[in-house]
Amino acid sequence: MATVILVRHGRTTANATGLLAGRASGVTLDETGKDQAALTGDRLSAVPVVGVVSSPLERCLETAQFILDRQHGTPYAPVEPDLTECDYGQWQGRALSDLAKEALWPAVQSQPSAVVFPGGESMAAMQSRAVAAVRRHDAAFEAEHGPGAVWVAVSHGDVIKSILADALGMHLDLFQRISVGPASVSIVSYGPARPMVHGTNTEAGDLSWLANGIRSGDAPVGGGAGQRTP
Repeated sequence: MATVILVRHGRTTANATGLLAGRASGVTLDETGKDQAALTGDRLSAVPVVGVVSSPLERCLETAQFILDRQHGTPYAPVEPDLTECDYGQWQGRALSDLAKEALWPAVQSQPSAVVFPGGESMAAMQSRAVAAVRRHDAAFEAEHGPGAVWVAVSHGDVIKSILADALGMHLDLFQRISVGPASVSIVSYGPARPMVHGTNTEAGDLSWLANGIRSGDAPVGGGAGQRTP
């Protein structure tokens, strides 16, 4: 299959002040977030991506634009509603320090598969729609551009963590063990036998080795020789 680069949006004022922004409108990148997104765009400039698919929320659209501005071509750039933030319902807009006192908080930390946010979405539903969207776009990009195609999905921390958990074969209840920082890059390829995770939560480093895509196949016993930079 094709290769997807999962990019979380850059930092926002809500992130910096400890607020759960959720799906609120008007939440945009702060200056640090813009610098983070620009760096990610620079890292990806060496990779000719065929598409940059984004959550519809402003902070993701801004981050996606930093990536698009640094591409030499004109990648397909649709908005994908199923990559949007979790619907946190009545938790949206509240301080994380206050939410940590809620009775639901321990379940969010240790049993997220059972969590339904009051007036909002379940974490299991969030994972289901996000994974389905990524796999759908991945199959479409491969069908159009071949198995060497590389594309970008710009989304949110919990959403990306849930996609990575699925790719790693982890139960959703373990997804809080995964860290996904602002504007970080994670890399997944969906092969015919299983997904392979080639990187998680990277904030620096050369990505030019992705220029020719990743060919799926058997996992190299012993770890193999690694990727070669073109």
